Amino acid sequence: MEKLKEDILTMIEKAGGTWGIVIEDLDRNLRWGINEHVQFPAESVIKIPIMAAVFSAVEKQQISLSEEIVLKRENLVGGSGILQHLTPGIRLPVFDLLTLMIVQSDNTATNMLIDLAGIKHIQQTLRDIGMEESSFQRKLIIYPADTNKRNVITASDISVLLNALATGKIVSRHSCQQMINIMKKQQIRNGLPAYLPDPDPEMIGGMPKWELANKTGWSGDRQHDVGILYAGDRTVTITALSQGVNSAIALDTLAKIGKGIYLNIGSDCG
Repeated sequence: MEKLKEDILTMIEKAGGTWGIVIEDLDRNLRWGINEHVQFPAESVIKIPIMAAVFSAVEKQQISLSEEIVLKRENLVGGSGILQHLTPGIRLPVFDLLTLMIVQSDNTATNMLIDLAGIKHIQQTLRDIGMEESSFQRKLIIYPADTNKRNVITASDISVLLNALATGKIVSRHSCQQMINIMKKQQIRNGLPAYLPDPDPEMIGGMPKWELANKTGWSGDRQHDVGILYAGDRTVTITALSQGVNSAIALDTLAKIGKGIYLNIGSDCG
C-alpha cells in the first residue's frame, strides 16, 4: 500500500483544497488515512446512515419496506432526484424511496424517509454505528432559521460505517446485504468508478470484474464519494471527502484514486 499512499498524496496535493481519505483493505487488514478526523459538510453521503436508520426501524417492525407512502406537494424539494418532477398523490413503497434516495440521490425521497424514521432515531443510529464525530441535525434542501444545525461527517466515521456494512454489523447481515445491493445500483458514477475498466465479464454468465457499492455527495466546491469496492476476492472500503477544490478537478482526482486502488488490488493479486 506504500506506493498507493504516495500516489494519492501526490494527487491530492496537485488538486489542492482539503481532503479526508481513509482506505481499508479488509482482507489484508491494512488501513491508511489522512485528515480522517476533519469534519466536512456531509452532503448526500449522510443518506447512507439514513438508510441504515430505516432498516433499523424495519427490523424493529416499526416500518415495513412494502409500506406505501404518499408523495405530498409539501414534500417536494429541489436538487437531485426525479420525485420533485412527479405528480403529488402517487404512492411509493419504502423500498422504492430508499432506492431513489441512494441511486439517484433523490432529496425528496430522502426527506420523506427522514419524516418516516424520525430525526432522533437517525441520530441514535449514528451513535449505534459508532459515528462519534459526525452529526445529523436537519432535512435536506430545507434551510432552517437556526443555521447552526448542520449535517457533518468525518472520513474516519464513514469508514467505520462502510466497514460495518461490509461485515454485516449494522442491524443484521440480511439488512446489510440489502443496503449494499441498493448501493451497487448507484447511477452517479462520475467519481471513484469513472476510470475503472468495463466491469462486464468476458464470458456470458461470468462474474463482473469489479463491483462498487457507493454513494456520492456534492455541492459547490465539495465533492465526496465513498463506497465498498469488490474486485476478485478482495474487499476494500474507500472514503474520499473533499472541499475547497474545483469540481472538475475533484472528480478527476476521485476517479484517479479509484483507479489507483483497483490497480493496486490487481497487482497484489498477481
